[in-house]
Amino acid sequence: MPGQPSDWTFLAMAAPFVAAALAPAAKRAFGGAAGWVLAIVPAAIFLHFLRLVPAVAAGEVLSGAVRWSERYGIDLSFRIDGLSLLFALLISGIGTFIVIYSGPYLKGHPQQGRFFGFMLLFMGSMLGLVLADDFLALFVFWEMTSISSFLLIGFDHNRMAARRAAYQALVVTSGGGLALLAGLLLVMATTGMGSLSEVLAAGGALRASPYYPAILVLVLGGAFTKSAQFPFHFWLPNAMEAPTPVSAYLHSATMVKAGVYLLMRLNPVLGDTVAWMTVLPIFGGVTLVAGALLAVRQTDLKMLLAYTTMASLGLLVMLTGAGAEGAILGAATYLLAHSLFKGGLFMVVGGIDHEAGTRQVAALGGLAREMPITLAAALGAAASMGGLPLTIGFFGKETMYEALAHGSGLAFAALFAAVIGNALMFAAGFAVAILPFFGRRRAPNPHVHQGPAGLWLGPAVLALCGIAAILFGAWTGRSLLLPATLAIAGAASGATVSAAIHLNLAFALSLATMALGILVLWRLAAIRGAVARVLAAIGWGPDRGFDQAIAGLSRFAALVTRTIQTGNLEMYIFVTMAMTAIALLVPMGLFDEWPSWPAFAMPSIAETAMILLAVGGVAVVLGTKQRLTAIVSLGAQGFAVAMLFMLYGAPDLSFTQFMVETLSVVILTLAMTRLSLSPSDHRSVPEFVKDGIVAIGCGVGFGFLLLAATEAPFDSRLSDFFAQNSRAIAHGHNIVNVIIVDFRGLDTLGEISVVMVAGLAILALLRVRTRGKADEAGEGA
Repeated sequence: MPGQPSDWTFLAMAAPFVAAALAPAAKRAFGGAAGWVLAIVPAAIFLHFLRLVPAVAAGEVLSGAVRWSERYGIDLSFRIDGLSLLFALLISGIGTFIVIYSGPYLKGHPQQGRFFGFMLLFMGSMLGLVLADDFLALFVFWEMTSISSFLLIGFDHNRMAARRAAYQALVVTSGGGLALLAGLLLVMATTGMGSLSEVLAAGGALRASPYYPAILVLVLGGAFTKSAQFPFHFWLPNAMEAPTPVSAYLHSATMVKAGVYLLMRLNPVLGDTVAWMTVLPIFGGVTLVAGALLAVRQTDLKMLLAYTTMASLGLLVMLTGAGAEGAILGAATYLLAHSLFKGGLFMVVGGIDHEAGTRQVAALGGLAREMPITLAAALGAAASMGGLPLTIGFFGKETMYEALAHGSGLAFAALFAAVIGNALMFAAGFAVAILPFFGRRRAPNPHVHQGPAGLWLGPAVLALCGIAAILFGAWTGRSLLLPATLAIAGAASGATVSAAIHLNLAFALSLATMALGILVLWRLAAIRGAVARVLAAIGWGPDRGFDQAIAGLSRFAALVTRTIQTGNLEMYIFVTMAMTAIALLVPMGLFDEWPSWPAFAMPSIAETAMILLAVGGVAVVLGTKQRLTAIVSLGAQGFAVAMLFMLYGAPDLSFTQFMVETLSVVILTLAMTRLSLSPSDHRSVPEFVKDGIVAIGCGVGFGFLLLAATEAPFDSRLSDFFAQNSRAIAHGHNIVNVIIVDFRGLDTLGEISVVMVAGLAILALLRVRTRGKADEAGEGA
């Protein structure tokens, strides 16, 4: 029920994952109709969230939670307000048409069932991200979008370009994800709050925190990489290596909007500061203009749209950071408009490519008669992208211009960037909608015709929605845009959404935008060449820089490996023991945690004898030059320690020590006889001193650690537990045996596994040496 935690919402969050698992079977069962069948899932999810619109529009925030991890206190919780509901409707609504579109687009592909599964996994990940309330659950879904997009971008894994694009997207977005995780953990450590609801309810607590700058940088790192803000934008155009349904979904309603969602979601608690209102407009404005300029340079229709997505994301980030109420309403409106027109235009381009056999502008023309429905959908989507009247894009553009025109300084620069960027995107949108359809008839495929319904239904419906959203502006504003603005800004807006034209400065700027856009479209070829020449003069950019960075990282890793992994076993042991000594002694010195010198009682005759035997064994080990003598002496001092265990009433431990020492001596002696080792130790005096210092450091460090541990008051709770439960639970009188076999059985298994692996390694080494000697003997014969 609206207003109450609903099991249906959890079912809606889980449904895409279930459908993803069943998608290959659905493809086998329903064949070419699998897309229509699987689309029932996102359509049902859309209807569920549409049902919640009245409650959210009335100001309610719907929530619910189930315990995901009892031990760590992580909840799988949802929070549905105006922002998350708008995203959920876009993800599920556009996702419905994308799934339908994927059927005819990938018809005959042997892995179409797998593709459906990846797409639904992507949908579920993004849906979980925008609905999640718990920070750690949000991060899990955040990373799942990166992983699922990696699978989709690299779907055609036989092509090197697709593999590189998928790898690049994963590296960039996952790196940002780690920054986001650090930021969320810092928020949790600073505030003691682990959910969005708690942080949003705390108001300005984060802004007042001394850790605010660090939190801001980390959150922006996650958001900027995900939403392709300059200079992290390069992965987004390369992601066009994915099949067109992926591009349409990725750019309209899913992953690239995740960073924008995060910034909008945290605007009430991180925004309204000088840093926020400076960094976001600057990076957003640069991304907007750079993306729009790079877009008009492209001759591939899909790449052209990809760069306009980069520009649009920059526009959304810039508006989110502008701070003004009108700018936030403009951001929410443009978010809706962009999702509709960009999803539609990508599907239009895919339909053209599917039927005509190319996406290159120069190879297309005159397709209007053969593809009339696709043309109508393209014009409707381009009209919204260009901000023409009677489209939701027009209202969004008017709103952002009105808000930015009444600012000063940085707001004026943002307004200038918005006009330039929108004009270039106007030209790009109509380049897609006009150039392939008009002029001289050109297409590699001479048999072009209107594609099946699955290819044109999505773009047609989305284009109509872009018009209906403004024709029914009162409902759109009251039910979708104003609740989203309330969630983003933290305050209600009194604006009204309508198709009315107001003769003011914002409308004049809209006219200027359209005029400039028409001029750019008219001179598109010349501008394309000019931008290409400028880029050639600049040289390589972030995309090539990514390759250089990865190559440098690989060279550095190889250098480190060659330096550390020298193949010298003696060096490995020295470094390991030296680091052990440092780890034991340095913290004690830094924090003045040296143990007090204990009071020793006079040892008995038997104890004195065992101590002298152990010390004598160590002295022989240090003094002898013969390896075999050192091995036997090392075993002798081990036997002395075992006798001490016996004297102190630990026969089981003593027996274990005897066995270990015996086996050690036998194995080491066997190795000495089978390996080509010198019988004498030929270390120089400096080497002897170096090794001696490290050995003494380890010994002293472990000794001090044991003394410090025994100084602490004895806590008998664990001993009492074993004494009380060994017989009752494990049915054993020997407490030590019960601990080893039952209570710590997995530890014992691990120790046995270590011994087994060590034995196998020794056996392999001996066999290699034996085979080498046999080969040498054969060659000598």
